[in-house]
Amino acid sequence: MTESSMKKLASTLLDAITDKDPLVQEQVCSALCSLGEVRPVETLRACEEYLRQHDKLAHPYRAAVLRAMERVLSSRASELDKDTASTIILLASSEMTKTKDLVWDWQQAASGVLVAVGRQFISKVMEELLRRLHPGTLPHCAVLHTLASLSVANAFGVVPFLPSVLSSLLPVLGVAKQDTVRVAFCSALQRFSEGALEYLANLDRAPDPTVRKDAFATDIFSAYDVLFHQWLQSREAKLRLAVVEALGPMSHLLPSERLEEQLPKLLPGILALYKKHAETFYLSKSLGQILEAAVSVGSRTLETQLDALLAALHSQICVPVESSSPLVMSNQKEVLRCFTVLACSSPDRLLAFLLPRLDTSNERTRVGTLQVVRHVINSAAAQMEDKKPFILSSMRLPLLDTNSKVKRAVVQVISAMAHHGYLEQPGGEAMIEYIVQQCALPPEQEPEKPGPGSKDPKADSVRAISVRTLYLVSTTVDRMSHVLWPYLLQFLTPVRFTGALTPLCRSLVHLAQKRQEAGADAFLIQYDAHASLPSPYAVTGRLLVVSSSPYLGDGRGAAALRLLSVLHPNIHPLLGQHWETTVPLLLGYLDEHTEETLPQEEWEEKLLMFLRDTLAIISDNAWICQLSLELCRQLPCYDEAPQEKNFLYKCIGTTLGAASSKEVVRKHLQELLETARYQEEAEREGLACCFGICAISHLEDTLAQLEDFVRSEVFRKSIGILNIFKDRSENEVEKVKSALILCYGHVAARAPRELVLAKVESDILRNIGQHFSTKVLGIKVETKDPALKLCLVQSVCMVSRAICSSTQAGSFHFTRKAELVAQMMEFIRAEPPDSLRTPIRKKAMLTCTYLVSVEPALDEQARADVIHGCLHSIMALLPEPKEEDGGCQKSLYLETLHALEDLLTSLLQRNMTPQGLQIMIEHLSPWIKSPRGHERARALGLSALLLRYFLEHLRVSALVPFHNLGLLIGLFSPRCADLWPATRQEAVDCVYSLLYLQLGYEGFSRDYRDDVAERLLSLKDGLVHPDPAILFHTCHSVGQIIAKRLPPDQLISLLLTMFEALGDPEKNCSRAATVMINCLLQERGGVLQEKVGEGAVG
Repeated sequence: MTESSMKKLASTLLDAITDKDPLVQEQVCSALCSLGEVRPVETLRACEEYLRQHDKLAHPYRAAVLRAMERVLSSRASELDKDTASTIILLASSEMTKTKDLVWDWQQAASGVLVAVGRQFISKVMEELLRRLHPGTLPHCAVLHTLASLSVANAFGVVPFLPSVLSSLLPVLGVAKQDTVRVAFCSALQRFSEGALEYLANLDRAPDPTVRKDAFATDIFSAYDVLFHQWLQSREAKLRLAVVEALGPMSHLLPSERLEEQLPKLLPGILALYKKHAETFYLSKSLGQILEAAVSVGSRTLETQLDALLAALHSQICVPVESSSPLVMSNQKEVLRCFTVLACSSPDRLLAFLLPRLDTSNERTRVGTLQVVRHVINSAAAQMEDKKPFILSSMRLPLLDTNSKVKRAVVQVISAMAHHGYLEQPGGEAMIEYIVQQCALPPEQEPEKPGPGSKDPKADSVRAISVRTLYLVSTTVDRMSHVLWPYLLQFLTPVRFTGALTPLCRSLVHLAQKRQEAGADAFLIQYDAHASLPSPYAVTGRLLVVSSSPYLGDGRGAAALRLLSVLHPNIHPLLGQHWETTVPLLLGYLDEHTEETLPQEEWEEKLLMFLRDTLAIISDNAWICQLSLELCRQLPCYDEAPQEKNFLYKCIGTTLGAASSKEVVRKHLQELLETARYQEEAEREGLACCFGICAISHLEDTLAQLEDFVRSEVFRKSIGILNIFKDRSENEVEKVKSALILCYGHVAARAPRELVLAKVESDILRNIGQHFSTKVLGIKVETKDPALKLCLVQSVCMVSRAICSSTQAGSFHFTRKAELVAQMMEFIRAEPPDSLRTPIRKKAMLTCTYLVSVEPALDEQARADVIHGCLHSIMALLPEPKEEDGGCQKSLYLETLHALEDLLTSLLQRNMTPQGLQIMIEHLSPWIKSPRGHERARALGLSALLLRYFLEHLRVSALVPFHNLGLLIGLFSPRCADLWPATRQEAVDCVYSLLYLQLGYEGFSRDYRDDVAERLLSLKDGLVHPDPAILFHTCHSVGQIIAKRLPPDQLISLLLTMFEALGDPEKNCSRAATVMINCLLQERGGVLQEKVGEGAVG
């Protein structure tokens, strides 16, 4: 771009600056800046020329041009030549002082141009500004402002000119009467002082390293005299604050003796303003600078002011910081800076003032004091070194405070102490324990209100801060390693620290790894020297048990397992290799799941397998016995955590199973029976699991101990004592009996099958029966307690399953089978037929399913009773509950229905003949014809299931007729028009299975597919439609398929059954029967005539 075209473009843009649209103005300025980035000198000259030529241009537009110039200069000033710089300086100076009135927008823009040029051409700018200072005349406010800004922007360039500037300004200070002018003077003096201090602090880089404070001291004191003694008394708050802001940096430039002389008036003068101003940031900042100046000159008079200073500063720090205003937060920082100055100069006086205030119960006072203590611990570490014992002992009462704000402040103090060696002193352990206690706080005790500036209240909670503090102290403060290790281990086992387990484990893992890096000697724990630490057995048990609920407490399962793995040398020397491979697998399993998806039983089994393998590797009976003792001791710790206590019982059973000492096993089993809390369902279940797992290795001892307990004085006495309180005795005795019955069930389920069979009737069932029923005057009286009933059913179910799964089940003759089936049926019949409240029905039917499979076979009457009783108990139940009625209820309903299905298929399996199938369907027939839709739906569903099962397991040894085919098809086919869509479809499935059964009996293979029969499946969609025309058309199609595939000898029985269906109370079904009879007569009329003819001849 040529110079002329460049000039034209700039001129065009500048002409557009007067557009009335602010958006256009902004775009013009941006375009000028972009142009200036490419051609800075030409752009700046164009702007200068434009302003010079348009003298009448209104000041808002002039300001816009000047701002554009400043933006170009801020990045391109170094490319200016001296002539251009001089031209711009003259222009900006003229623009800035064109009017005496305050037109801030315009004057600020011109001042900005001068400051930008002054970064490169300070001498020229200062010459121009000094030219604007006339002796005896007040300078223009914009000139003062520019001098102040330059002092900050280019201190090295301005400070050499300061004596000249001050000599011009000081004589007219007294003449300044307007507050705006005085504020401008204060701002300039503040910036001059700050510039001078920066210059003096960096003399090695300064243009004149010979400059000293003395060069400004006299002039600054003269200014100080006017500001402090005259202007500070003003009623105008803005001016007072401007004076105070200036006095801070000016105090550093005062002559030492003058400062010492002024302090008795200066400090009280500043402190008095705290009462007059709400925004105190500038006061505190200035006070901090004055205190630093006083200390730097070794002031003695400061001591006399200490009490007043400490009181005023302390009251400032105790003001609640409700506002998130930056000035409020900054004031806190400045006040703390003041305390740092005083801590360094008078540590004893400071602590004598602060520490007694920790004993107050006032929240604000205590929180404020703790903030100061934390700050001086960090900022005056050297001065506090020999004061550590006093500070630690003064924390006694704050540690007991329950206020959450105080707790947060205490935690922050302890964090500071950790970094500076306090926690290594006597009393330091109490601080560590306090942090752990706060980590253990339950979530419900967390405050809901967030702290200032905190978006997430949880992140600001006492617990969250404590967790972060513990981890940071453990991982980043090297000196704390020997303090925390192995001390933190003692917090793993006490119940009150359960909530802190995850952060504890994470910290301990880090500490242990650091110790391992330091060498084996540093890592191995000397238990003799640390009597308060939990034993390896206690640690193993605790970490394993809490891992059973792995997602509680922010993922404590993974944290506990990692710690257990890293501790293996301290647990047992043989475990390293095995744990290094198995623990990562367990952690990986947890990563694959969430709290919602984790299969609890599967996870617990993995942990128990981990324990079994661990004990097998250790293979030391003394070690194993010691672990079992410790696990038993920990049982009371989990009274409030039933799931974990249940798992602990399983761990005890696993450990006792690995023990070779029978005496130890019997002793622990006895203690468990004597101390169990039988009123808790989870505990009864856990105790039973323990006995079952133990019986895997110690069947004889487990059974003997159960019998010994019943005969023991402890059992008899407990029963006797309970009988005194008749109202509670029965219930509590039943709970003990429930647990014992469950124990026998679990023993049968877990113990080796080859050993169990010999004990089933002589020991296990005999004792189960004794606990379930008692004799009164020689008459057997059975319990009415549903819990005890359920335990009996569960246990008999486990016994039956154990028998069935034994390899010797085929040769085992179960003499008590019929008695147990009868007992189960009694329970089923006792349940209300219209509602499902307990799982007794489900469990009892499941038990019968197993019992049916065991020899001897049930007689026909007993089989019929079982089928009839179970159907009657289930079929009449109200319709299936919806999800909103309760997920548990729906789940129980479905499980109960599945139990019935399993039982019926099990019974059918014992008689897989057409006759056996006919008997099952006959039992279902009344329900298939029921007037209640949900009963018909269930009956058809069960029929379809049984027919499918019969078809899938069909074994035809000889070609025989399926003699009851017509009867069965006649029963099901009219149901294709039932009012319930589900029933219609199940009916088609039944007919489909029956046709294939016929084909099977005719000799066709199981994988044969018949084209005609297969058409039934395509008709099912038509049965979903409620339109009668479509429905009966579909029924006609079903009738055609039946007619094509039904053997001739079955036609009469089918028609007779269909004729019965004509009287069905369900009108749709009777109409369907009519449609199908017509269809049969049309399709097979000829065959029927022959049959009639044969009958007539006969």
